Amino acid sequence: MVARAYTVAFEGVTARQVEVQCAITPGIPAFSLVGLPDKAVSEARDRVRTALNSMAIALPSKRITINLSPADLPKEGSHFDLPIALALLAALEIIPTDAVEGTCSLGELSLDGSLIPVLGALPAAMAAAEEDRTLLCPKASGAEAAWVGATQVISAASLADVVRHYTGQSPLPPAEPGEVTSDSSGRDLLDVKGQERAKRALEIAAAGRHHLMMVGTPGSGKSMLAARLPGILPPLTAPEALETSMIHSLAGLLDEGGINRTRPFREPHHTASMAAIVGGGRRASPGEISLAHNGVLFMDEFPEFSRTVLETLRQPIETGEVMIARANAHVKYPCRFMLVAAANPCKCGYLSDPNRACSRAPACGEDYMGRISGPLMDRFDLRVEVPPVAFTDLDLPTSGDSSAIVAERVAAARTLQAARFETQDGIRLNADAEGKVLEQIATPDNEGRTLINKVAERFGLSARGYHRVLRVARTIADLEGSDDVRRPHVAEAVSYRLSFAADG
Repeated sequence: MVARAYTVAFEGVTARQVEVQCAITPGIPAFSLVGLPDKAVSEARDRVRTALNSMAIALPSKRITINLSPADLPKEGSHFDLPIALALLAALEIIPTDAVEGTCSLGELSLDGSLIPVLGALPAAMAAAEEDRTLLCPKASGAEAAWVGATQVISAASLADVVRHYTGQSPLPPAEPGEVTSDSSGRDLLDVKGQERAKRALEIAAAGRHHLMMVGTPGSGKSMLAARLPGILPPLTAPEALETSMIHSLAGLLDEGGINRTRPFREPHHTASMAAIVGGGRRASPGEISLAHNGVLFMDEFPEFSRTVLETLRQPIETGEVMIARANAHVKYPCRFMLVAAANPCKCGYLSDPNRACSRAPACGEDYMGRISGPLMDRFDLRVEVPPVAFTDLDLPTSGDSSAIVAERVAAARTLQAARFETQDGIRLNADAEGKVLEQIATPDNEGRTLINKVAERFGLSARGYHRVLRVARTIADLEGSDDVRRPHVAEAVSYRLSFAADG
């Protein structure tokens, strides 16, 4: 008899079903594990055997073969321990076979039989729901997996609890979903003195999820402005929260099973490797751009990042997804993020101050900003200079709107966009619009069209730059509550496009 249990193997955020087959046959005693397992899966034999011994369950002196099907799909991770143990217990007729076959399970076994939480419980629950199976997982992962209401989730503290559950001695109750959390940083735009133009650019970027580049001297407030972005962004919608949490589940970033409705704000250091930013490594883990999905990726000291890292961002910015190519598989992650970059104008940082600039000015500024290629710079919708603030201005009364007021305008603009793109697949915000959709929603009036055509001719805007100006103009109109894109909207969008660098 061949006993079967079911689990999943992860390919990015996709969980593929894996059938765990167990056969106990006469022959020389052995415990074989086949089906393209990695080192962690191969070591499951010893963990399962020892865990069963701790429960006074001895394996028979026969040949035990475990097959992980499909055999050509790479199996990685320690979460195969529990399904292997279930298949083996079913083959030994200790637990009912039909109950095991109706369950998708994952979990790592300790040597004493306790279950250790693993990564990916949320996408595993999604896969179990598609196959109409119950999900069995460690107790610490139950709150996370229970957010998928389409399937029942059972969480257990140990393998002994699982056996008692399946034999009817002590049934386990369904797991309850964790709490919905929302971070409150307390950082307000009112803390930033001056910089009204940069604040306006921040508001436009937040409203339409446009990419923003800030250039200014050290201490001018670039990082301070970026840190206040989470305070003006609306909470994640339910579908967005699920998408983002699935990625964070694979990265082990979900705290106690709670779903966070605050948009991600990732700020990697400029020494980060390409695998850390884009994704990769031994298990093709998600990188910072995927962890920032539906949120913000803030890259301070932008020109200091490796040239290879910067150039790799170009395709994900356009497509909203990243493909990690490996020798035996291609793993895809979503990465629809808002890129906010900050940079000094030159190596010393004081290019615009003749009294403090180095002797190589202005050539040092050209060399430093030249580290950012033209095609990458072309992908920034908004470019703004952040001038230094005089110390005498720090004592002046606070001006401008608070984060709460700006957040209301941003939320109203995003509500308009949600209604506008309700029937459009793959388009949520103005930054996603292209082709005929962009022509329908962002074609300016006659005066606006004349202006943008003159700018395109005078400064040599690329086709991408032309369309990005239209998208920003549409967002500005949304913030104003205007149905039409008019000349003032186009003029403001153009002013941010040509702030410190022209397309070439």
